[in-house]
Amino acid sequence: MGGNDRLLRAARGEELDRPPVWMMRQAGRYMKVYRDLRQKYPTFRERSEVPELAAEISLQPFRAFKPDGVIMFSDILTPLPGVGIDFDIIESRGPIIDPPIRSQAQIDAIHEFDPEAAVPFIRQILKTIKHEVADQATILGFVGAPWTLAAYAIEGKSSKDYAVIKAMAYSEPKMLHSFLLKLAEAIAVYVRYQIDCGAQVVQIFDSWAGQLSPSDYETFALPYEKLIVDRVKATHPDTPLILYINGSAGILDRLPKTGVDVISLDWTVDMAEARDRIGHHIGVQGNLDPCVLFGKQEHIREQIHAVIQKAGKKGHIMNLGHGILATTPEENARFFFETVKDYKY
Repeated sequence: MGGNDRLLRAARGEELDRPPVWMMRQAGRYMKVYRDLRQKYPTFRERSEVPELAAEISLQPFRAFKPDGVIMFSDILTPLPGVGIDFDIIESRGPIIDPPIRSQAQIDAIHEFDPEAAVPFIRQILKTIKHEVADQATILGFVGAPWTLAAYAIEGKSSKDYAVIKAMAYSEPKMLHSFLLKLAEAIAVYVRYQIDCGAQVVQIFDSWAGQLSPSDYETFALPYEKLIVDRVKATHPDTPLILYINGSAGILDRLPKTGVDVISLDWTVDMAEARDRIGHHIGVQGNLDPCVLFGKQEHIREQIHAVIQKAGKKGHIMNLGHGILATTPEENARFFFETVKDYKY
């Protein structure tokens, strides 16, 4: 069997016989094999930072479904301890950062990110995935973007209203900008490190930037996303970068300014309309509603085909518009992958 670089080629804008397919959160709770492993290793950071465990989890969906992309099992907060911000992840509550970042003194204490010292396990995780996958899929790395990482660090946990970070943005913008710059510089180093360790495509998650107004997005998120892209493209110009922002319909036209190669879309925007808004020169990813996978398979097929047809033959990576939900029937996840792989333009 020959190699499969379909996802990499789609991210570079080539025309293919069918769209490549992978799934956000494809390694995780909807799979029985993952739940069984979690019972044995209940601590999230152990599962994501012990190379043997993280690589095994990353490979579970590859073995089960043979997607065109295999994404490293990790967390967007993983690099934070490497700059001096520790965190914990509690299964029922999510990430906890205590104490949260609330002062200039705390920001001044943040140090430069040395990936070999801070996240040496990333190299082994990616090396193991690459060995197992061989050339049968594209290897994806991922990072969190500065606004989203800052939001977690400043709020101290997940948030519904983002009141603490927004209060800082509006009352002490200089302090917030100094924090965002330090995070951007660290994340740029982290992206380059992942590429050097074997990642062929890297997705940037700015999950919470969709909560910003368009002008605030241009002030507090876009410049730092662009800084990361510019730094990475300066040293790794041929590695495609994907940007995902949940709830991005209101700022969609601004996302190409980041310089990324592919924009990942949630399901609240029509795929054809999104392509018209951002321009057909840039790749797209997505954007099936994850809840479609709770429907009948006939409906799932119809919805997948509709997305693919609206996206067109060039520069589209099929994916969900957000991560797969934990209660999704595993057989419907399998059907999702099979349906895309059976499609022919």
